[in-house]
Amino acid sequence: MKTARLKSSAPVKSLAEQAYDTLGGMILERQLSSGTFIVEERLAEQLNISRTPMREAILRLAAQGLLVRAGTRSYAVRTVSAAEFFQSHKMREWLEPEAIELAAGKIPHAQVDDLCNRIRVLMIADVQERAHWQIDDRLHTMFTEASGYVVLAKIVSDTRVTTRLFEISNAARRVKKDGEEHLAILEAFRSGDIKGARRAMVKHIRNLSADTAAILQGL
Repeated sequence: MKTARLKSSAPVKSLAEQAYDTLGGMILERQLSSGTFIVEERLAEQLNISRTPMREAILRLAAQGLLVRAGTRSYAVRTVSAAEFFQSHKMREWLEPEAIELAAGKIPHAQVDDLCNRIRVLMIADVQERAHWQIDDRLHTMFTEASGYVVLAKIVSDTRVTTRLFEISNAARRVKKDGEEHLAILEAFRSGDIKGARRAMVKHIRNLSADTAAILQGL
């Protein structure tokens, strides 16, 4: 498994941030699968950093829900069941349209336009999985952050972690579909059609659930 080595000359705080980003990426991109034990010393050596920033990154990822305790001083990549995945999507189906309603009039048109342009480019590009998820994160967090409801943003963020950990399809399977569905949400929101944007968000989340159910059924 290839992982970029971190520069040991960086400040400790910067190294901890880099370790967090790198380890989190390894988990979300499934280089570390569900249930994998996290060996602090081995990862620190692999990333060429000391154990202190690695420990800080591990604790931060545990707080975020990507890692769980697997012993007194051990952690493992969190395992998410199918039931938890589908229930989390149902929660998102209720909450994210509400975030759109609360964010109405609070997001600059230029920000929406920029995201639309990035999505259009991504839809026709030879996409890397990380680029796909970066756009996905940006769209879904944009509404919750603009809503002004910190608790709502936290709940949606937590449920998105759960659904990402269970995600069994690769990004390429849904790049075009996601792009079309994301644009439908953004274009309705941009035009002031908040009800239309809400409906588009519900449809998008239901399609994600249906796509995963189809994969589980071997379709």
